[in-house]
Amino acid sequence: MSGAEHISAALGRVAVSRTNAMTDRAFELRAAGADIISLSVGEPDFPTPAHVIAAAKAALDAGDTRYTPVPGTAALREAAVLHFRRDLGIEVSPSQVIATAGGKQAIFEALLATIDPGDEVVIPAPWWVSYPEIVRFAGGEVVKVPTTAATGFRMSADDLDGAITSRTRWLLLNSPGNPTGATYSAAELRALGEVLRRHPHILVLSDDIYAPLRYTPGAHATLAAECPDLAGRVLTISGVSKSHAMTGFRIGLAAGPEWLVKAMGRLQSHNSGNPASISQAAAVAALTGPQDFLDDWCERFRARRDRVVAGVNAIPGLSTPVPDGAFYCMIDAGAHIARFGDDEALAMHLLEHGVAVVAASAFGGVDGFRISFAADEDTLDEALRRIAEALA
Repeated sequence: MSGAEHISAALGRVAVSRTNAMTDRAFELRAAGADIISLSVGEPDFPTPAHVIAAAKAALDAGDTRYTPVPGTAALREAAVLHFRRDLGIEVSPSQVIATAGGKQAIFEALLATIDPGDEVVIPAPWWVSYPEIVRFAGGEVVKVPTTAATGFRMSADDLDGAITSRTRWLLLNSPGNPTGATYSAAELRALGEVLRRHPHILVLSDDIYAPLRYTPGAHATLAAECPDLAGRVLTISGVSKSHAMTGFRIGLAAGPEWLVKAMGRLQSHNSGNPASISQAAAVAALTGPQDFLDDWCERFRARRDRVVAGVNAIPGLSTPVPDGAFYCMIDAGAHIARFGDDEALAMHLLEHGVAVVAASAFGGVDGFRISFAADEDTLDEALRRIAEALA
């Protein structure tokens, strides 16, 4: 490395996203002529709803191509207020909402705006790959709370209580969760709330991006709604990427205490400015337009989930619980690990046999891998056939 080749200490604390790395590798192999099925990225295969596409086209035709307010247009923040009330049971005002370039940016801004070196962030594992990396980039310390399939991949109130110290700044919750699909019930969230009431210095980031994709009965439960007295300490993350098949539009939404949302906006004003104006217009249509298609999508995802769970559990040496939501299965491959050395080597072995998955260790898990079932049934069946053949 030459003297000019230098990266910051902050970036040096961050690893490359292993989900994106595996997906990029799958693209490379496909471009080289390989037959690769990618189950490594979480992206709905359904088309973006027609009324959303129409709204984006109308915005273009109207010349809606200029800067907007940094936290989003008034129309989008009003639509977000509707969404948080209707879909999550949270009452907020437009001043408590910020629109970002995807939910990931909202999480980055919230943590970078509030974490000082040495602050601790409690995260149940397995976790979404970017959570610990964002914490480390900000100079914080990750406090890992392991969960297992036996506990439904959910953190208990006792687990949380045992992880908290005087340096704890944040708790990160994700329900339904990536990579496990685990979903916290209202009772479980209220139990966590009891612990949090004893520690008023802790903020909570509640990532509910997969809330519309649930397979358990009843309404979605989220902390700010179940424990309204704690709402002044909770930032709820949502968006349209997963629910409305709009991953490429890059619109995330965050709702929480006004002081925190303003701090995030201050950072965003120097980071990216406003999200794309066309994407914002499309998101307004997504949030205020018809929502009935979501029932059909959920039923189709549920059928795929059941198909994949049955297929995985039929492969000798593999097992997976039934996820409550999202579109992922966290697969236990412990019986096969000794053959390969670790789960990363196992994932590369499966890639050589034409299936891209992500090793469990990328998510703070062990001895397994995650697959996404956001693919059509024929693709999923062929992927399971290849996995079985690779491990036979």
